[in-house]
Amino acid sequence: MSVPSGGRPASIDFHLDLTCPYAYQTSLWIREVRERTGLAVNWRFFSLEEINRAEGKKHPWEREWSYGWSLMRIGALLRRQGMDLLARMGLDPGLVAAAIADPTTGDEVLAEHRRVTGAGGFGVPTLFFPDGQCLFGPVLINPPAGEAAERLWDAVVAWTAFPHLYEIQRPKGKADTEQITTVFRPYLQARDWVSVNRGTVVDVAAPATAAAEGSLP
Repeated sequence: MSVPSGGRPASIDFHLDLTCPYAYQTSLWIREVRERTGLAVNWRFFSLEEINRAEGKKHPWEREWSYGWSLMRIGALLRRQGMDLLARMGLDPGLVAAAIADPTTGDEVLAEHRRVTGAGGFGVPTLFFPDGQCLFGPVLINPPAGEAAERLWDAVVAWTAFPHLYEIQRPKGKADTEQITTVFRPYLQARDWVSVNRGTVVDVAAPATAAAEGSLP
């Protein structure tokens, strides 16, 4: 199966949460697609903290500092200064304070988060196409490169030809769980916050942790 090059969109809005390892892996793939096809990728935000917020807990924008939410506010400020800045990464530490002091950075992140939820979305990565269609995924742990990256892109684009095709999902067996855990082990060991999977706290010591977190993005 292949989509003619003329059928590929010229741009995509890629919504991510900076704390999500699945979104990061998928971002590696979409960057490969960008390099090979000239696709314009517009980086947008979404908050897993908010979507998994326990009842009665403050919204992330109501806290002075809030893990991924605050990081995305910094990203919003950097984005205004140009994506070339991110490539150089010779950043002034004062940008952190400036981003948090500027309430409009929070407004940007919230607007982009609500764009996803307004479309019925629930996680990352979420892709918006120029015609307004919205897709969740693809969820990857080993992003393909080269021609394989383009084949996957064509498969994703082909999905948009079927507006009432809602879901295809590969069940995760024991081997899948073990591979996911191995790939994401550095992430699981390095973080200092509690993961919540749709209202349930995830035990990072449990063998099925990474597989359970697959429903977080």
